[in-house]
Amino acid sequence: MVPAPSKSGPLSGHSASFRERSLVPVGVATILPHAAQQVRRLETRLIDQIARWGYDEIILPTFEYLDVLAPGLEAELLETCYQFVDRTTGRTLLLRPDATAQVARTMAMGLTGTTLPQRLSYRTSVFRYEPEHAGRGREIFQIGAELVGISDVAGDHEVISLLIECLKTIGLSDFTISLGHVGFLKRLLMKSGLSLRGQKAAEQAAARKDLPRLEEILAGERIGRSVARAIREAPELTGLKEVLQRGRVLSGGDRELLLSLDRLAEVHESLCAVGHREFLLLDLGEFRGFDYYDGIVFDIFTAGIGAELGGGGRYDHLIGRFGRPLPSTGFALDVDRLFRALKFPLEAEECARVEYLVAGPSQFSGRIHDIADRLRNHQHRVVVHMISGNRRTFIEQARSAGLTQRAGTVVVTGVPGVDQDSVVTLHLSPVRSSTRRRSTHSPDVKRMALTELIKAAADRSSHFRRNGS
Repeated sequence: MVPAPSKSGPLSGHSASFRERSLVPVGVATILPHAAQQVRRLETRLIDQIARWGYDEIILPTFEYLDVLAPGLEAELLETCYQFVDRTTGRTLLLRPDATAQVARTMAMGLTGTTLPQRLSYRTSVFRYEPEHAGRGREIFQIGAELVGISDVAGDHEVISLLIECLKTIGLSDFTISLGHVGFLKRLLMKSGLSLRGQKAAEQAAARKDLPRLEEILAGERIGRSVARAIREAPELTGLKEVLQRGRVLSGGDRELLLSLDRLAEVHESLCAVGHREFLLLDLGEFRGFDYYDGIVFDIFTAGIGAELGGGGRYDHLIGRFGRPLPSTGFALDVDRLFRALKFPLEAEECARVEYLVAGPSQFSGRIHDIADRLRNHQHRVVVHMISGNRRTFIEQARSAGLTQRAGTVVVTGVPGVDQDSVVTLHLSPVRSSTRRRSTHSPDVKRMALTELIKAAADRSSHFRRNGS
């Protein structure tokens, strides 16, 4: 499935051939080696950054009992879950549709202890049914972080600052965080006189920025003109501090509306104070898609991707659905969309698949494997190749094997006339042709002591570690 056209990422499975579509379910994907390596590298950088902020990784179960997790899931999400019967108990199981609800259930059960605050991270997949024509994945790879036990602005500040640093760590510099407070629009809808069904429908329309649908809902329930005007205006209120000023006008002095705006202003100011102003956009219509959010919320956007890269917010009452309530906030990133937002080299442009290929005649297999192990001990990727036939063609056979395996350096032992403490090395430097259709290689052949080779490999490994490669 990889590489794929630029419109779709390596995890989406949207660009499969007809044969692949008949063998692999829509919305899931097989991630091939080149892309898998890049995805794992991306995940590792994110998880390592999150860990540096004191977050401990948790591994969540792939499926749960429906009746246990259901309190943390809204009805619309439950409808998209994959459900099946446990053969042992007869109870209904569901594939994980949301990681945050699982973290909330874990916290409520006291499985991570009672000390607060707690900082948890995860890398996992969530599974949701999507119609084939929707063009969305049914298996969504996520990396997330959850902060539990801090209720004030410091918690919101930490989570959003961590999110910004994560995006910068993986090389994404051009992004916008749309920052809002769900309490503002919820309160407007609650005051409007809309029925509970109408409020829910309006929330969903606002989350999608579907203004025609929002207008239809308001007209259908004959909401007063001035109230309807404020509700219509709120989802379009985006910008800087002027957004807060206009929000105060729309609040009409309502205490709860003003409290939402005050909290949003505090979080925005605290983030600006540490240099994050350029990444922030205030949005009074920011709503997210889950009804467990009850405070500050945010989505991440970047140019060229037609959907959010991820998002999150405060959910102070979610854990309470499973036990005692605890103030909480967090975020999740969509790995597929992040992958599409970043510029990774195509497979053909990679310099090498492995750093070393160690080759020689089969009677020298012990020495071949010893050299390979010593190189691997310095964190290098190494493969071995046994040469047969005319000993005069050893070098050419080794070179051919190196090209096939896309090795950066070929190490040949057992070459006639070369003592056992020395090897012959061929550095295969790819030179791309102007057509980019194929590469030619000009091997740099030299004889060197085995100790010199191992020292060079150790130095190279140390250089990579220092430079984060």
